[in-house]
Amino acid sequence: MHHLKLRYLLMTSKQYIQSGMLESYCLGALDANGQQEVIQMCNAHPDVRIELNAIELAMEQVALSLAITPNVGIRKSLLQSLFALDLDDLPITGTTSDLDLWLTALKHLIPAEHTQDFYHHLLKHNEQVTQSLVISKVNIPDETHDDLIESFFILEGSCKCVIDGKEYILNAGDFLEIPLHQHHDVVLLTPYVVAIHQQLALQAA
Repeated sequence: MHHLKLRYLLMTSKQYIQSGMLESYCLGALDANGQQEVIQMCNAHPDVRIELNAIELAMEQVALSLAITPNVGIRKSLLQSLFALDLDDLPITGTTSDLDLWLTALKHLIPAEHTQDFYHHLLKHNEQVTQSLVISKVNIPDETHDDLIESFFILEGSCKCVIDGKEYILNAGDFLEIPLHQHHDVVLLTPYVVAIHQQLALQAA
């Protein structure tokens, strides 16, 4: 370290600016000693600090000018691959659940044609949660639950859920949790609705 300190003390700020050290610093090409040397020169010479800031700004502008905005489809595909859902360990659905991720994960389970009035496919079942992919072409009659937290996460279609007389309109991407002990029914607003039906045990809620 001593020989580095002696070298930069013997150089004028102009000579140091012309040495290429500042560019190497910005490119991350210096070792720890070289980086420390640049920092010391900037502290000792304001004009070196100004030049370093100018180089950093110029490099940033060049990087921005060469940046390519990814195709929307490619970006979406990349994000989905990074955060893909694991069918063997699906997350609990909620207000922050991502519609595209669920549709991508379950697309092979959703029939191309909906011939049944009610289709049910069990996705997950343990002591804490039961999750099912359901496709309904019929309304769900009035019911109530005393020991399970029921919810719906809509994947396709629209419906109206009435809970104790209050109406909730649900579209693709919407999530609704049904309070305990409250009567509720579901009325379809489209020919069919695809949804994740979820039931949580009280201790898991």
